[in-house]
Amino acid sequence: MGAGHSHNHGAAHGASHGGGHNHAPKDFGRAFAIGVVLNTAFVIIEVTYGLISGSMALVADAGHNLSDVLSLLLAWGASILAKRAPSQRFTYGLKSSTILAAMANAGLLLVALGAILFETVHRFYNPAPVQGMTMVVVAGIGIAINTGTAMLFMRGRKDDLNVRGAFLHMAADALVSVGVVIAGIGILLTGALWIDPLTSLVIVLVIAWGTWGLLKDSLKMGLLAVPEGIDEAAVRGYLGTLEGVTAVHDLHIWPMSTTETALTAHLVMPGGHPGDDFLREIAHELDHDFRIGHATIQVENAADCAGCAE
Repeated sequence: MGAGHSHNHGAAHGASHGGGHNHAPKDFGRAFAIGVVLNTAFVIIEVTYGLISGSMALVADAGHNLSDVLSLLLAWGASILAKRAPSQRFTYGLKSSTILAAMANAGLLLVALGAILFETVHRFYNPAPVQGMTMVVVAGIGIAINTGTAMLFMRGRKDDLNVRGAFLHMAADALVSVGVVIAGIGILLTGALWIDPLTSLVIVLVIAWGTWGLLKDSLKMGLLAVPEGIDEAAVRGYLGTLEGVTAVHDLHIWPMSTTETALTAHLVMPGGHPGDDFLREIAHELDHDFRIGHATIQVENAADCAGCAE
């Protein structure tokens, strides 16, 4: 239920701060811990056997998995910080750390991309012997580990950018490992060494595609864009059709974190402030219909909005 309390400023003004539901993410601490341990162990295995077998595809996949471990650690740390209580300095708490973590994760992936791409191009010009069977066995282990880790984050992928990022990374890694298995089989059957760097290049493209989506979404959140899934026009339309409202201005909707959304708006009501029940109902509807859990509504008469922004 949206909780509203009003502060009246004379006859014409009223402000309601609707607490609403926080829509805080479920606790994925256990999932993060399991994912970090499993993927760290696999990175060590993959690098070791990648170097032993001479497979750049395995080393490339290990580099990606290492970036995923760092990403999981960042997302895990941010989810812990997001639960910190507000303070006099940080009046929203540290909720926005989850947005910063998503941006940092995208940056880490870009660094990994550059390193992998450099070595891949080198291998095209200077192919090296590759042990196809080692590629198949190690990548097969990767399929099991990455699929299992992805399943841990499946239930939260639609509600939290950090959790979605973890899920997509793990799911993509599982698909990449499938590609390495196919490359290993191809080398065993044909002996063609170019299959390994070609597979590595495909891995780079897969990572780049996922990184672009994560970078784009995290940057939009960092710039306080209206969160995905919330229609600003629909919210404005709802507020504008409320009884007694003749205009809506100074409407702002922005992400407080990867799971929580805030709103401020001024409602022009020539008939005057309708009372706290009206404000509580708005807070409830915004929370229930639009998943906006932190709403601040100010009521004004027609004279108050002269020169106000739309």
